Amino acid sequence: MSRTFIRGGIVVSATGSQLLDVLIDGETIAAVLQPGSTALGVDLAAAADTVIDATGKYVVPGGVDGHTHMQMPFGGTEASDTFETGTRAAAWGGTTTIVDFAIQKPGERVQDSHALWQQKAAGKCAIDYGLHQIVGSVDDEALKGMRELVSEGVSSFKLFMAYPGVFYSDDGQILRAMQTAGDLGALLMMHAENGIAIDVLVAQAVSRGETAPYYHGVTRPWQLEEEATHRAIMLAQVTGAPLYIVHVSAKQALEQIAHARGKGQNVFGETCPQYLYLSLEENLGAPGFEGAKWVCSTPLRARAEGHQDELWRYIRTGDVTTVATDHCPFCMKDQKDMGVGDFSKIPNGIGGVEHRMDLMFQGVKDGRISLEKWVEVCCTAPARMFGMYPRKGVISPGADADVVIYDPNGHTSIGLGKTHHMNMDYSAYEGYEIDGHVDTVLSRGRVIVEGGDYLGAAGHGRFVKRGLSQNLL
Repeated sequence: MSRTFIRGGIVVSATGSQLLDVLIDGETIAAVLQPGSTALGVDLAAAADTVIDATGKYVVPGGVDGHTHMQMPFGGTEASDTFETGTRAAAWGGTTTIVDFAIQKPGERVQDSHALWQQKAAGKCAIDYGLHQIVGSVDDEALKGMRELVSEGVSSFKLFMAYPGVFYSDDGQILRAMQTAGDLGALLMMHAENGIAIDVLVAQAVSRGETAPYYHGVTRPWQLEEEATHRAIMLAQVTGAPLYIVHVSAKQALEQIAHARGKGQNVFGETCPQYLYLSLEENLGAPGFEGAKWVCSTPLRARAEGHQDELWRYIRTGDVTTVATDHCPFCMKDQKDMGVGDFSKIPNGIGGVEHRMDLMFQGVKDGRISLEKWVEVCCTAPARMFGMYPRKGVISPGADADVVIYDPNGHTSIGLGKTHHMNMDYSAYEGYEIDGHVDTVLSRGRVIVEGGDYLGAAGHGRFVKRGLSQNLL
């Protein structure tokens, strides 16, 4: 097995930063040492097959994006990134593990949908991947399937309080699924919006001729996110199930999460870069049909209401446990434009798997979060949340050698023709300038991005069989 020695860099963890050298042996981290250490009795640089000089740069764990949707069918089309293109883009941005979602359709066995997603991903991924399971039809057979999948390394299950007629589960179904998850020690993930009420507001808006993308946000008000979040928390309290609320966009919903956590309940919040940087007014409200680029659910919130600043604050307080992307890209041509004249027909989703590490590092540069918090929410906490720690999310002996060399003095320009490797015909972050740069990315010891070149390959990524969450209170 080949040996790689990374020297001169500042190793950043969720708990601190220190000038350290890192020795990689094959696919795993063999040692983390003081510079110049002779503890192993040899000149490590001289004995290594490859030496990477990280002087002046950060050495961080590979990013873990716990929420992506590659090749996801939605609204009569399919997410434009395949497992191959999407994981390649993730690698460019310093993410070395994703957890995607297998989707059970009504009338389908959860085990069969899981097998289908395994077929989609196998031999295609540039980086390692796990799978959550969406339970689209909660019944006795599905609950049995949940029990079987836990032994297959699928320890998290997602339900929807939105999208009636597609993914929606009523309170009784949610209760039963939570009871099963609680018994298994598995994590119950929730899309928390009151979909029944939202559908009424959408129909009323369309009937009034309010059909522009802006009204996607108006018809999914924060009150219906807060209400559903509170309801999910109460059901989880009754059942004892650990609860993870995905893509939280409203400060009021996070207040509900923070309150539950303050009482010691196993409730966790996830947010995404789009809710920290983008807004209802500036993006969904763009002229003409341009706002369709930013149609996603939960929707972007009004900057005038202070949601963005509050979400950053909740990251600092720890009530936002992880930052994921909900990467679900659709092109404007032949996909988003299905909703011209009717916002309710616009496929919901934003592409961002490539830019999460950079956008969150900009938060460090802007003084919104610490360097350690950056690594915590992007790498360590999601690895712990989804049962992959300490194999993932940390630079420590025995961990997979998923490592990013990040230059804090570098620069990244986001946009088409600049930094954009996702299979999309636009960038949700066009024109953003980042005060930092991903220089080198290693996945299980293999250099897959270096010096502006992609050196990875489809099929390098392996399925990660996950254990139970290690992040419970």
